[in-house]
Amino acid sequence: MRYDLLIFDFDGTLADSFPFFLEVFDTLADAHHFRRLDRAHLDELRGADLPHIMRHVGLPRWKLLPVAMHFRALMAQSIGRIRLFDGMREALRSAAADGVLLAIVSSNSEANVRAVLGDDARLFIHFECGAALFGKRRRLRRVVQRSGVAGERVLCVGDEVRDIDAAHAEGLDFGAVGWGYAKPEALRARAPKLMFDSVAEMAARLACPISH
Repeated sequence: MRYDLLIFDFDGTLADSFPFFLEVFDTLADAHHFRRLDRAHLDELRGADLPHIMRHVGLPRWKLLPVAMHFRALMAQSIGRIRLFDGMREALRSAAADGVLLAIVSSNSEANVRAVLGDDARLFIHFECGAALFGKRRRLRRVVQRSGVAGERVLCVGDEVRDIDAAHAEGLDFGAVGWGYAKPEALRARAPKLMFDSVAEMAARLACPISH
């Protein structure tokens, strides 16, 4: 059996934006009055879920939206610096050419996502962008409903623990990528259906039938 719909996260999954996130974190912290990121704890935090990270830096939940909006604005100003991971364009084009439907559910803005994708934005049937950091489950459900694809033939692909939790809450399979924001060990602990250690591996495994 192969998947007929792939729902991708954007930051850390398709786009290599983690270095930019680290670069602007202190700017966000100073502007919104939470603690700067202690680089000595970075590896530990990449293995933690979002609530733990928020507690670590003293970021209350009510500030998430303004912080996310500020981050999107900063990225928009430097959008030319954000690139897709090497090999990702080819992987997306190959999947689309094979008749697989592609969609994106992201907390980033649709404008930023489209700017980085460029002409390859046309490969995607649906964009659900600007999602709340804890609000992806509803967005995933909407994409699946609009696609008309049965849930068992949908694979969500992402790089964060909260992405796995949202997909599992909707009864959807998840493919975790090991090159993004979260450490691979943290993702494996959530028991994703698939684990990809490289873009090349993802492309190869999604190009052929996937046994369940």
